[in-house]
Amino acid sequence: MKIVVRVKLLPTPEQASALHATLHACNAAANEVSAVAFTTGTTNNRELRTLTYTGIKQTWRLGAQAAQHCIKKTSDAYTALKGNLKAGNLGRPGSRRHHQATSEPITFRADAAQPYDDRMLSWQTPQRTVSIWTVTGRIKRLPYTGQDDQLRLLAQYRQGESDLTHHNGSWYLLATLDIPEAPENPAPNGFIGVDLGIANIATTSTGNRHSGRRLNRTRENDRTLRSRLQKKGTRSAKRRAKRHAGKEARRTRDINHKISKHIVAEAQRTGRGIALENLGGIRERARLKKPQRVTINSWAFGQLAAFITYKARRAGVPLVHVSPAYTSQECSRCHHIDKRNRPSQAVFTCRNCGFVEHADLNASHVIGRRGWSAWVRGAESQVPALTLLA
Repeated sequence: MKIVVRVKLLPTPEQASALHATLHACNAAANEVSAVAFTTGTTNNRELRTLTYTGIKQTWRLGAQAAQHCIKKTSDAYTALKGNLKAGNLGRPGSRRHHQATSEPITFRADAAQPYDDRMLSWQTPQRTVSIWTVTGRIKRLPYTGQDDQLRLLAQYRQGESDLTHHNGSWYLLATLDIPEAPENPAPNGFIGVDLGIANIATTSTGNRHSGRRLNRTRENDRTLRSRLQKKGTRSAKRRAKRHAGKEARRTRDINHKISKHIVAEAQRTGRGIALENLGGIRERARLKKPQRVTINSWAFGQLAAFITYKARRAGVPLVHVSPAYTSQECSRCHHIDKRNRPSQAVFTCRNCGFVEHADLNASHVIGRRGWSAWVRGAESQVPALTLLA
């Protein structure tokens, strides 16, 4: 199982300047390669290397490996563009989006991520430092930090390339880990259904509710503060707004980690599997009032589901994704479906059999039953292949 962890680099101002110069040079080189690819119609990595390698290496003072990564990054970007065009993700030929995507070369931001292989980047995990190539020379013993559990995984399972990124004034390395999975439990004792929501972030069919009331109140205060700061428009106000946005993201990530750990631990302890709703299009499907739309668009449902997924796979806990259709309207007792079964946001009352339950708990039972049915049928669960932990 492949996952991605993010560690934060702690450079001095001089080292940060070298990292800036490196990203700018690499992305300028990638833009030069992109212009050649667009002009000649050549997007194959090997052919682009023949056309551009010597030029970008000399012009931008790149090492051999860095130049090759710039070329491959560009080739991969055009491959992805072709795939999106073929799939119709950028509209039909002649549409505005399609024209914008095909009428000019792909461009890379000056601070876009840059891949590093083991010849450009070496890790000293016991010391928590790296040695990293830059256009001004190699930086040695550059310290990094991160969450303890992720750093332990990094020391054991890191493989392949890492990406250097710059975000909101901080430097990060995204490292890919290849973690062995525990053998999956072949005969789970039922499935724990997990309903993801707003008032309750996650509700399980075993009766555990992870309330979002306190968090939502904090997030609403943060949004009000950021809105006020953005209206001011001063540099200091913008910096403060960015800091608050980063704080909210870290809080969300920490909560999602804790919730997912609790759910997977319960499933492992009781010998059960986990059933989740397929979250594709959840924002489009949801019919909510404006304050709730703000919440559902800002809460990382996908991140929580991804955390549950990777922890379940590590623990050998079976996991399936089920259709979310009518989970909030179906009775977990008699399976009668009626939109009138929800007289309020919090209460479920079946119009057929009279069963009354908390709405989220009822939905989690429906999801758990669907998970068990999918498992019995042998339906394959669409589980993400790569998970970002940071």
